[in-house]
Parts: sequence; C-alpha cells; structure tokens
Amino acid sequence: MKLRVIQKSMIKSYEQALTQAEKSAATVEKYLRSVKAFVTAYEGRKAEKALVLEYKARLGENYTAPGANALLAGINGFLRFWGLEKCCVKPFKVQKKVYSPEEKELTREEYVRLVKAAKEKSSERLALLLESICSTGIRVSELQYITVEAVRCGEAVVTCKGKTRTVFLPSALRSKLRRYIQKQKLCTGPVFVTGTGKPLNRSNIWREMKALCSRANVSPSKVFPHSLRKLFARTFYSLDHDIAKLADILGHSNINTTRIYIMTTGAEHRRKMETMRLVL
Repeated sequence: MKLRVIQKSMIKSYEQALTQAEKSAATVEKYLRSVKAFVTAYEGRKAEKALVLEYKARLGENYTAPGANALLAGINGFLRFWGLEKCCVKPFKVQKKVYSPEEKELTREEYVRLVKAAKEKSSERLALLLESICSTGIRVSELQYITVEAVRCGEAVVTCKGKTRTVFLPSALRSKLRRYIQKQKLCTGPVFVTGTGKPLNRSNIWREMKALCSRANVSPSKVFPHSLRKLFARTFYSLDHDIAKLADILGHSNINTTRIYIMTTGAEHRRKMETMRLVL
C-alpha cells in the first residue's frame, strides 16, 4: 500500500464515486460530512491505520457506538476508494437490543394527539402529512412521490436507494388528499409543497412536527417523521406477523432492519408476562 497524504482535493472524487454508485442524496450527504471532518482533522498527514484508530477513539468518546459507526462507514468507504483498505478500521461492537426504549417509542395515542394538535393549529397540511406517513409507512424523503397523479390512481411508485416499489394509499387517506388537492388547486406534482411550490424537505417537516410537542403533550424525543414510519410497521406487523411482507412494504433489503422496526418496549413485554399467569 502506498502512503498517501490526506488532502481536501480527495473528497470531490469520492463524492462523484458515491453519486455514480447511485447512493441516495441523504447517504451521500452523511458520508461526506464524516469524511470532511476526518480530512479537516488530518489534512497534510500521511494516511496510516494508526491515524484512523486515533480518530476512531475520538469518535468513541463523543458519540454512541451506532453514531460513531455511521461516521466510520463513510470514512472506511473513502479509504477504500483511494486504495487504502489497510487503513480501514472495524466498527464498534454494539450490544443487540432486546427492547425498544420507551422514551423514544411513539404510541398510537400520542400520534392521535399530534394530529389533533396540528388541526387545532389550523395546519391541515401538517395533519395530513402526519397521517400520510403513518398510514403508508413511507419514508419522509419519499413524500415527494405522493403526487396528484398518485392520489388519483391510489398508489405511489417510489424510487429510493436504487429500488422501485409501489406504496398503496388507503381509501380514507385518498379522500382526504383529494379534498386537500382541490382546496389548494393543485393540478399535478407533489401534494406536500412549500408556498413557492417546492416539495417539503426533511428540515421543514422536522421543525413543524417539533412545534406540536407542547400542545400535544408528547415528549420531543419521540417526535420525528421516522417515529411515524415505525408506528406503521408495528401496527401492520400486529395484524398478521408477516415480517417478509412488511419488509417489502417498507422497502427494506435486509429483514434484520425490519426486526428493529417492530421491536416492542419492555413495558409491553411485562404486560404480556403478567397475563400469562404462570405464577401459581
């Protein structure tokens, strides 16, 4: 392996490689963020494994193991791209979770309160957006595929992470969306747009959801677009316990990812154990 001096000019080529590999915009942004921080810390130094191990230790002191591993994934990809495989480091070991943290798990009752709070604030768009994510399991980045045309035919064709899947829109949701489309005088394109007609982005939605927390009496630690997707997953799985079908609906390539989505809380496990009546 040739020693290579770490330089900022190396980042652009890696970015182009990620784009050509058809990585999602969110993935590219996440990887580049970690690479830029690494390059800034060691610019002008020769790339050696000891250097990467040092940086890994720094990450371990400032992030949780999953958070540090997400950053290391981008850095390892960057090193491999430049032929520096021997500098790559192993991720931190993460203990498998048995239960989902109760303080981060959005319940159905809390979801209902969030939708109600949005309506009370006269934010029909936000209320409908919450219902759209939670009733379909769609990713927040995929909301742009819920279009006027999709509402008409009852299904959205979603392309994400190099895969295309069909997301069905429940009839009750379609009825609400049709009324909203008519009221907003939308003729084509995405349903959820800003005042200038651009699709709502993740930060817009995140900010609007957080503003509901106090009125809905829901902890901010539970209020994220992804929490709605996970609530959909748990609710769908409770109907027939078909994890393979759920993985297809969510667009997961790895069924182990789906298992994380349907993980229940410790409180739910305790309730089930109480109903077993095995203590005589």
